[in-house]
Amino acid sequence: MTVEVVTDVLGEPYTCRTIALKDDDEGPVSATLVACRASQPTGAAVLYVHGFVDYFFQTHLADFFTARGIDFYALDLRKHGRSIQPHQTPNFCADLTEYYPELDEAVRIIREENGHDRLLVNGHSTGGLVTALWAHDRRADRKVDAMFLNSPFLDLNAPAMVRSVLAPVAVRLGRTRPRADLRLGLNQVYGRSIHRDHDGEWEYDLGWKPLQAFPVRAGWLRAIRLGHARVHNGLDIEAPVLVACSTASYKRARWGEAARAADSVLDVDQIARWTPALGRHTTLIRVEGGLHDLTLSSKAVRDNLFEAVGRWMSAYFPTIVG
Repeated sequence: MTVEVVTDVLGEPYTCRTIALKDDDEGPVSATLVACRASQPTGAAVLYVHGFVDYFFQTHLADFFTARGIDFYALDLRKHGRSIQPHQTPNFCADLTEYYPELDEAVRIIREENGHDRLLVNGHSTGGLVTALWAHDRRADRKVDAMFLNSPFLDLNAPAMVRSVLAPVAVRLGRTRPRADLRLGLNQVYGRSIHRDHDGEWEYDLGWKPLQAFPVRAGWLRAIRLGHARVHNGLDIEAPVLVACSTASYKRARWGEAARAADSVLDVDQIARWTPALGRHTTLIRVEGGLHDLTLSSKAVRDNLFEAVGRWMSAYFPTIVG
């Protein structure tokens, strides 16, 4: 079967291809693999996986990797970004393992079709949770050589009442009414902190990544909490794992200037707490002034991030260009 590779919405040099997947209860399903090749390839590749209410648009992240001779790939998971179809509930899943088929196929394409012999997986937020669980479950296949998790979603950032009472109720609801809207959508603080029309510097598709976010549904929250429980019980990722997060969280529901320099989505202390549970070899870095997506922070902050990631890669995922 011939697979069509076309110019991506980001324009050249980005290309994309559709990954056809098994139909689900809503109908046809697909994911989208975006690619950008290094000018001086080293045989290494990186696969970026976005978070909830998200998709790949961070071209400066791709530049960081391709400058090091690492071919860049990004996967828009089913029902996210480029992969959303009109008949689908955006960003919904009832089990995080639903994403494994597109992860498996993306890695097959990268390794077998495109001939890369080393792979770094870079997961952000929910993508960090999903790829961590997937890497653990696929560890016998040695699909991953290293992981960089950017503010991974390792626990629920909510008041004690929500965590101990409301979340368990929602999880039970998720069994019988998985698409029930919990009315717990994310506020607009984070979107305002990054979008150029507000207090940020980035332009992206608000249809794919709306400021108010898509609804949080009971089945999705159930899947997330089951994933959290697995992390808290301890994973066994064999590849070296770098976790990066901000030094501070912003927990107000309304905008304040402090949101320009903090994670306004997750509790960064929870991320730090659970990092050692991911595997045998974990490294944690805290980035002062970092936003939830550290790569979307102010230039000075993201420069510090990339410098730290580069140092870690020199030890655990080295490449030589030229």
